[in-house]
Amino acid sequence: MEIVKIILTSVLSVVAIFLITKIMGHKQVAQLDFFDYVSGITIGSIAAELATDIEAPWKSLIALVLYGVVSIGLNLLTTKAPRLRKFINGTPTILMNDGVIYRRNLKSAKLDISEFLLLCREQGYFDLEQIKTAIFEHNGKLSILPMAAFRPLTPTDMKIPAKAEHIGVELIMDGRIMGENLTRLGKDESWLRERLLSMGCNSPTKVLLLIYHPEDDTMKGYRCDA
Repeated sequence: MEIVKIILTSVLSVVAIFLITKIMGHKQVAQLDFFDYVSGITIGSIAAELATDIEAPWKSLIALVLYGVVSIGLNLLTTKAPRLRKFINGTPTILMNDGVIYRRNLKSAKLDISEFLLLCREQGYFDLEQIKTAIFEHNGKLSILPMAAFRPLTPTDMKIPAKAEHIGVELIMDGRIMGENLTRLGKDESWLRERLLSMGCNSPTKVLLLIYHPEDDTMKGYRCDA
């Protein structure tokens, strides 16, 4: 019975933390602010305790929900109160501008010069003379504004008319027809199968991925391997 209880509480903790994370949004997973980082560790710790607490799992569950509610509440407050947002998340820090590295700002960002150089290299800048401004964001990432001479060349720079790009629509994934996407495009399966035949394919199950570009009525398909 004890093993069964552990299994049940483990499933409960997984479901609870999944639901709370879904409510908190993808930012909790993809891009952590300071409070997100702290609350993420705390929630994970409580969830682990919940998974093995067979005597009174409801105590850990209440704490888990409470931390989730507090985190969601603070996220809502910071969107409406810029000062609170600055206090909790911090503000961007300029580390370098016009060839000058700010030692005091490096110290404030808890970085040394070698770590700063590492962040620059991760952004593809091995020569500091290519950098006009480097900003350390509150999420721990470095944003770089390059010197004009080292800015990536664009069609506008070359006075070349740029063609608008659009996102393709997946019509087949893993051999399965995406019915909702077809409906959204105003198409049906018979139209799709005719297009597949014109591409030399007689069955959607042989297609790993099929992407349709409605702006120019073209398709790009990837066959399943053998």
